[in-house]
Amino acid sequence: MSYRVAVRALCEFTAKEGDLDLRFTPSPTAQEGIAGHQAVVSRRGGHYLAELPLSGSYPGLLVSGRADGYDPEANRLEEIKTHRGDISRIPANHRLLHWAQVKVYGWLLCEQLGLEELELAVVYFEVMTQVEHAFTECFCASDLKAFFDQQCLRFLRFAEQERAHRLERDDYLDALTFPYPAFRHGQRQLAEAVYRSARDGHTLMAQATTGIGKTLGTLFPQLKAMPGQQLDRLFFLTAKTPGRRLALDALHSLRPEHQATPLRVLEHVARDKSCEHPDKSCHGQSCPLARGFYDRLPAARHAALQHGWLPQEQVRRIALEHQICPYYLSQELCRWADVVVGDYNYYFDMGALLYSLTTLNEWRVAVLVDEAHNLVDRARSMYSAELDQSILHDLLRRAPARIRSELQRVGRHWEQLNRVQEHDYQIYPSVPDLFVAALQKAVTAITDHLSEQPDGNDRSLLQFYLDAMLFCRLSEAYGPHSLCDITRQTGNAMSLDTTLCLRNVVPAPFLAARFDEAHTTTLFSATLRPANYYRDLLGLPEETQWIDVASPFAAEQLSVRVVRNLSTRYQHRESSLAPICQLMAEQYRREPGNYLAFFSSYAYLEQVRELFETLHPDIPTSVQTRNMLEGERQAFLDRFTLSSEGIGFAVLGGAFGEGIDLPGKRLIGAFIATLGLPQVNVVNEEIKARVQEMFGEAHGYDYAYLYPGMQKVVQAAGRVIRTTDDRGVVYLLDDRFAQAKARNLLPSWWQVESCWL
Repeated sequence: MSYRVAVRALCEFTAKEGDLDLRFTPSPTAQEGIAGHQAVVSRRGGHYLAELPLSGSYPGLLVSGRADGYDPEANRLEEIKTHRGDISRIPANHRLLHWAQVKVYGWLLCEQLGLEELELAVVYFEVMTQVEHAFTECFCASDLKAFFDQQCLRFLRFAEQERAHRLERDDYLDALTFPYPAFRHGQRQLAEAVYRSARDGHTLMAQATTGIGKTLGTLFPQLKAMPGQQLDRLFFLTAKTPGRRLALDALHSLRPEHQATPLRVLEHVARDKSCEHPDKSCHGQSCPLARGFYDRLPAARHAALQHGWLPQEQVRRIALEHQICPYYLSQELCRWADVVVGDYNYYFDMGALLYSLTTLNEWRVAVLVDEAHNLVDRARSMYSAELDQSILHDLLRRAPARIRSELQRVGRHWEQLNRVQEHDYQIYPSVPDLFVAALQKAVTAITDHLSEQPDGNDRSLLQFYLDAMLFCRLSEAYGPHSLCDITRQTGNAMSLDTTLCLRNVVPAPFLAARFDEAHTTTLFSATLRPANYYRDLLGLPEETQWIDVASPFAAEQLSVRVVRNLSTRYQHRESSLAPICQLMAEQYRREPGNYLAFFSSYAYLEQVRELFETLHPDIPTSVQTRNMLEGERQAFLDRFTLSSEGIGFAVLGGAFGEGIDLPGKRLIGAFIATLGLPQVNVVNEEIKARVQEMFGEAHGYDYAYLYPGMQKVVQAAGRVIRTTDDRGVVYLLDDRFAQAKARNLLPSWWQVESCWL
């Protein structure tokens, strides 16, 4: 079998040496890079051959690419690199890589033209000053061939290893069996739908209640489909840490006990959760795990791939054994793992690692999106940008002189916006062009400053710079899918500062390409109704299929009661307090045990809790507070034991409204005193208007208010029944739950009863 590889990819794999160096050094934009190459070529004369296609072979390998330029009169081959700032700041490992590339091109040219020797040059072009620096060296063809052969041999050894791994992996997956004697009720239906979607290259939305084993029910069929569909990678994407743990547990259940398997599974976590030295910078002069990173990477990579099972703690262990950074080892392993378990952002955000690798390597990938109802809000945040005027004012007092004038220009345009602002919150019909133009000039000025003086800069300058770049980038993609708004900061009575925001409403235009790139995607959750809401907001393909998986639970397990003569609307809150307290106390005394009571806000929660504790001091209570730390959240949950009794007060849509597991007697009931509807305010009304503009008048209220609210209600109610042995009760405390639109959004297996206070 013969392999094909591009020159750049070959060298990036075989020729990286030295330190990991991630010091912030602004690089030219894509446009500046193209212009820089053109500037250098224009200086060379008409005989110069630019973008010269070259190719050559080594037994079992075809190498090809385009050399930047060849001067036949001088017999000189050039590799042109654009940069900003002092040339001495180009990291040594980058220079070595540049030389490796030009040496490979050099041999390909010698072979093609029959040359005995050749002058090679790496030309660095500084985009601000338009000055070029050329580093040259003469090589004989035999030395270039020896270098070329060495790189090819290194690559081929790994390529053959990877080919053997792929064959072994596919044989293993072909023979893979379900780890339990039988599927759970509904699990087979889910698995068959996932397999068909993978086979046919479709996108699937699967609504499936907790208890059927959704994680295993999606992973198993997707793995089984990989050999037949020649899939390269499977990405299991989650919104929260518990989702990663469930995925790893499910994958572990597929592994034969005490046996290694050829399936490589990687848990990839955020940099801030895997950094060993958060007080140090990512370069060899600061962090010992960055020093010599690329020299020790091959051995660490080999050890990791030999092990195959790579949860976070295993990656850390291997990295520290080889004295390299765990996070960047994990990032490297994303290239070679068969299954990557990680957060949504690694595939869906603007700089997504897994998506970039997919497009760069032309992988055929399968994507599983866990608890997919969370993706709407998460994606909105990925494609939103915010600028804080108080940070700009603070920066102006300390900014270097060379960038102060550009920042002052931004400030003047910002003040002009403030002067015409009539309300504390205001939406602009379009992005303010003059402000963005000034901001772009400020970004350019800061880029030039950081290129010349990369060290010793204030952290606030770097943060403003990154925020401003994102704001400018999103302003170029601005459309009906986003809002441009300005908010007057009210925390300081003496301040007139504002916050500018590009606020994404419909992430579909940004996400559509992500779904198109995947061979197959399955999005699954207990709340994916209605299908058109998610299809429209997420940009799913038109042919996306939707299924409602049969529930393993019987209606007799859960008593669902709608209180039809109670309103929790804001204007009725005061009159609702006493009836809610009475109902909760009566249910508790009738059947003592553990309950959760959900409310629309902390203020409402506190009103009910204070009255409840006054009227019923004998009933134990616990309460969710604002900004609870992880340990405090766990302590709250730990109070719900098999032998405890009491009522926990929580906020709907918060930490305890989804993603927690309290089976059996740990939770026997829930009171939900709200439809969970977002507040009626200027932002949500504008979201409603934008949705109507994009998807039709009939969808405005439902997309902006009803569906997001009812999603939280169903998720919260889903905490009560977790296994087929559980029994419980859910009270829906509002007359609007009896309306047809709301009832149609409740799980189909529920049997809803009406009751009155």
